[in-house]
Amino acid sequence: MRAKNKTVDVIIPTYKPGKQFFTLLKMLSRQTVPVSRIIVMNTEEKYFDRLVYGTDFAEKYRNVEVYHLSSFEFDHGRTRNEGAKRSDAEVFVCLTQDAMPQNERMIEELLKGLSQKDVAVAYGRQLPAEDCHILERFTRGFNYPEKPCIKSKADLERLGIKTYFCSNVCAAYDKEIFKKQGGFIRHTIFNEDMIYAAGAVQAGYRIAYVPKAEVIHSHNYTNMEQFRRNFDLGVSQADHPEIFENVLSESEGIRMVKQNIRYLQEHGAAGQIPALIVKSGFKFIGYRLGKSYQRLPRKLVVKCSMNRNYWKRM
Repeated sequence: MRAKNKTVDVIIPTYKPGKQFFTLLKMLSRQTVPVSRIIVMNTEEKYFDRLVYGTDFAEKYRNVEVYHLSSFEFDHGRTRNEGAKRSDAEVFVCLTQDAMPQNERMIEELLKGLSQKDVAVAYGRQLPAEDCHILERFTRGFNYPEKPCIKSKADLERLGIKTYFCSNVCAAYDKEIFKKQGGFIRHTIFNEDMIYAAGAVQAGYRIAYVPKAEVIHSHNYTNMEQFRRNFDLGVSQADHPEIFENVLSESEGIRMVKQNIRYLQEHGAAGQIPALIVKSGFKFIGYRLGKSYQRLPRKLVVKCSMNRNYWKRM
């Protein structure tokens, strides 16, 4: 079956969605490959009700299904699994509520990547928003370059941890392979997409990066927000040594910092280098503390984490 003819559902976890969410739904309705169903896994019903109050939401968005859960119930892996269970399409696309398709071909391009032999998941390119800070703008380009690639177990020695890199900000999954692999890990603080990709690679499947599938998505995190995000990243890696213990990780971060310094110099922004060094320090310290979280006091762990509800369920 040609990739363009496959049935596709979209899964979007939401929390306090704003008016931009309606723009996202409109962009999904314009895709060259039609979306069968948009499955919204919403955290805290009251916030969603406030968004749609006074609108004919159910009538206007007939292919949108909304399922509510509490903030205590939310989990990056389990919540997306629940969305996938509700999908009967051959392919499901994971998006986040703040990822805006750049054009009408996003899903079409994802399906092209997914149609290649033994590809379990295809993920798209994240472009910086207009207000994106120059430091984050470089990070977008470093992690999501213009050149496409397909990664497999054979690339582990060359790419290290980048072999497993994948993002549910914009990614398409082959439903049959997804079921065979057991879906996303059910309980994780973060990184469910990368953990799934690593398992797929270890099982002999491949990961496709499709830069023509573009979404606008970036964050201007403060230093402390970046610290907490990287802390959670370290926690996820510490909890899964079977995946991350034997692949190069920190060297990739060092390479990014060096290239970022060069980028700032070439773009007449050398004055941002001290800010880059400070931010990189926050990232590194957060990551290292997260990797060692089991040796830290519980109260400190919760304070360091971006996803504090996660620890209530431990």
